[in-house]
Parts: sequence; structure tokens; C-alpha cells
Amino acid sequence: MLLKSLNYWSLPGGLDGSLPVEAALETAARHGFEAIELCIGEAGALGLETDEARCRAILAHAQKCGVQVASVASGLYWSYALGSDVPEDRARAGAALEKMIRITSWLGAKTLLTIPGAVDIFFQPNSSVIAYDTVWDRAAEGLARVLPSAQDCGVVLGIENVWNKFLLSPLEMARFIDGFGSPAIGAYVDVANVLPFGYPEQWLRILGPRVAGIHFKDFRRAVGTIEGFVDLLEGDVDWPAVMAAITEIGYSGPLAAEMIPLYRYFPEVRIANTSTAMDAILGRHQNN
Repeated sequence: MLLKSLNYWSLPGGLDGSLPVEAALETAARHGFEAIELCIGEAGALGLETDEARCRAILAHAQKCGVQVASVASGLYWSYALGSDVPEDRARAGAALEKMIRITSWLGAKTLLTIPGAVDIFFQPNSSVIAYDTVWDRAAEGLARVLPSAQDCGVVLGIENVWNKFLLSPLEMARFIDGFGSPAIGAYVDVANVLPFGYPEQWLRILGPRVAGIHFKDFRRAVGTIEGFVDLLEGDVDWPAVMAAITEIGYSGPLAAEMIPLYRYFPEVRIANTSTAMDAILGRHQNN
């Protein structure tokens, strides 16, 4: 069953981890979301040291709210990654990923959004540029080390297509994933991130059964920069084509709206607008 889900970062206090998880669950429920994608930080409301007891308490509150914890994400990969030039950062990334796998399993979620590395980081202009093939080799080595833990925990590492100049086509993404020969790794397709260089419906069809998660966002190609991300239905995502592809590949799981940045004023209005747009996209009411 497709789950209408909301990413934690879409809420005020989400990006810095100051928003209590319980409050996020209540807001998601209030706006008609069936699920939430929680996000792990170094510390904060859901940090790397979160234990199983805390996860049980979160799940109890989620059940009370009628909201499922369907997937987990993290932004820590931008600070230190498996593909980093710094050996200590690669080791740190592997250790953090092991912790995130356990937390994801304790939360009852099946997919952990994973970014294994970057050729460069566009929003960190002082970061080093790493050779593409070097990122590939390091990422593959680091992921291979943690995949046994993911498989034991029943968690799929969803490799997301982000603006990291890495895995730039669905054919390449498929090759990278298939190289592991493991059910514990798949693709996390962000339908808007694709638009500057491709078509999300093509990515979905080519990746097919590898798709472990989907982000809903929208983007205007004519803008072409990070400023091009807009509300759902305001950009160039061909939503009927995307939904047809989702049906065609038999994906049944969370569709997580990741709505960043927040509105400057009255940010919760964006959550309400997102909920209404997702209902229309999913055909859950008449789109007037």
C-alpha cells in the first residue's frame, strides 16, 4: 500500500533536530499523513546515541497518533562519508551507518536513505573535489562492510539520487546496486532531483524492483538551481507519468514529501498544501 508520508525536515525545527519527535508525529497526523520519515542527526531529537527504549517510546506515540514510521533519513553523510578523502571520516561514516541501521530497525522502518559519497558538494564550495571512480570504489567498499548488519536487521539501504555528481543515470545506479548482490541495498528515487538531467518516470521504470523509497518534491527546470524547488504541482514533474511508473513497477511503500526550505512565515501552511497536493496526485479526492 502506498503511504502518504512526510519527511521530518519539512517541519519547523526539523533541520536542526530541535523539534521533538512526538510533536512531529502529531503534526503529520493533524495534516492527514499516514506516515513519517524520521531523520537522524549527530544529536538532537533523534541522535546517533538513541537507544532501543527511546525508539519503543516513539513507536508507542506513533501508534497513538495513527502514524507509521515508514522510513529514516540522515544528513550526516554531508559531513563525513564513505567516499571521503579522509580515512578517519570514512571510518566515522561506517560507524555512524551501523548505528543508523540499528535505530532504523528499532523504529520498525524498512528503508534507510543513504548517500555513500560525493564527487563534490555544491553547497559546501570549500569542500574538495574527489575523482568519480574513487568515490565509487570507496563507497562500494564501505557499503559492503555494513550490508551484513542491514540484512540482519531487515533494513534496506536506499541509495538516493542527490546533487552529488555521482550515479547520474538510472542505468549506472542499477549497476552500482546490482554489484552488491544483496537484498539489503536498493534505490531511493527523488523525483525532483532528477529533473535537471532526466525524467523520474524513466528512473523508476529502469530501477524497477530495486526502488526502496521515493521522495516527492517538485522543481522548475527553467530555474535550474536550488532555487528551483517549489511546492508540489507547481513545477515540471509529470505527476501522472510518475504515478503510472510507480504502479507499473509494483512499488508499495512510503511516498515521503520532503519540503525544504520552509515558508518564511506560517510554515505549517506548506504542510497543509503538501497534504492537499498529495491527495490529488494519489487520486484520493477530486482535483478541482
